[in-house]
Amino acid sequence: MKKAIFVAATGQNVGKTTVCLGLMSGFKKQVSSVGYLKPVGQEHVEIEAGFHVDKDVVLFKEHFHLNVSEKEMSPILLPKGFTRDFLDGKIEHKALVEKISQAFQTISTKNEISIIEGTGHTGVGSIVNLNNAQVAKELNAPILLVASGGLGSSFDELALNFVQCEKYGAKVAGVILNRVLHEKKEMIFKYMEKALKRWNVPLLGAIPYDPFLSSPTMLDFEKLFDVHLLTGASHALRHFEQIRLFTSPSDTEPLFTSTPQLIITPANREEIVLSLLTRFWDLKISEPEKTVEFGIILTGRIPPKKELIAQIEQADIPTLYIPLSSFITMKMINTHTAKIRKDDLPKIEEAIRLVESHVDFDSLSRVLLTF
Repeated sequence: MKKAIFVAATGQNVGKTTVCLGLMSGFKKQVSSVGYLKPVGQEHVEIEAGFHVDKDVVLFKEHFHLNVSEKEMSPILLPKGFTRDFLDGKIEHKALVEKISQAFQTISTKNEISIIEGTGHTGVGSIVNLNNAQVAKELNAPILLVASGGLGSSFDELALNFVQCEKYGAKVAGVILNRVLHEKKEMIFKYMEKALKRWNVPLLGAIPYDPFLSSPTMLDFEKLFDVHLLTGASHALRHFEQIRLFTSPSDTEPLFTSTPQLIITPANREEIVLSLLTRFWDLKISEPEKTVEFGIILTGRIPPKKELIAQIEQADIPTLYIPLSSFITMKMINTHTAKIRKDDLPKIEEAIRLVESHVDFDSLSRVLLTF
């Protein structure tokens, strides 16, 4: 009998897509075909003239070479103005439900297991009567709730979402905790299992925190600030583990370590950039075998001079210019959550490895047989 699982979360940026990547890969090792559906999408991309689909659909389609089109995997999008049109009666709820049901029917018919990825927490989409719990109930798919890897606050968030599922009659098949601190994993797993017993819901996995999955790239910053790389386009997917603000040439002294770093400095402080470049070339000459990975974000109202950009380009360093203060730039970066991109293969592979090795697929499969 063909099965489906609806992956929802207790909030935004909890890790639904990470979990779905691992589930897709893990199930593909158990059955001949696995399908993917994003019933209600928000962030979308254009795949052909005038036609848009959810961005996660493109990621899954391309990485796993899925056997249905992007259009079938992304039946409903909520672009700007959609909710107002719905409330004004210009969009019929019945038509939306039918479109989702038809897409699910197409995908489930072609695959042994279908992974349905929700949007945000279980209440997202309520304004158009298509929240995650409602859609899961409509498709008769049990919900797998993804929560942050804590104990008290995580269970509180699970409780809010569990009530929402109960309200609409959607069954919760299990819980997966994401970004669990290694030193607390054993304790959290033990006590979260005890807490979930009151709902008769199993804890099916505890995925450890991996800073690499949260490490941003220059492409992330391009999107965040709506700018384009000045130099170093071939390194657009370079990941940065440290982000540092340089205010004087002396800041460049301890720069070159094995950790990829993003340097933020005002564009009009040419002496800082030139000092950085001098140290870069000195290291290249003295230790040619050493890999030096860093990026530059130049800030401020005054754009960098063409001569300075040319010198950076010669060093092939990925560089952005952002016409904001360094303070505002740092603040925006520190509050930004880097998403998994379809072209970021190292991050995709790491997400898959983590989920596959920390989710109990045998227990998940047995749970699905009960629905």
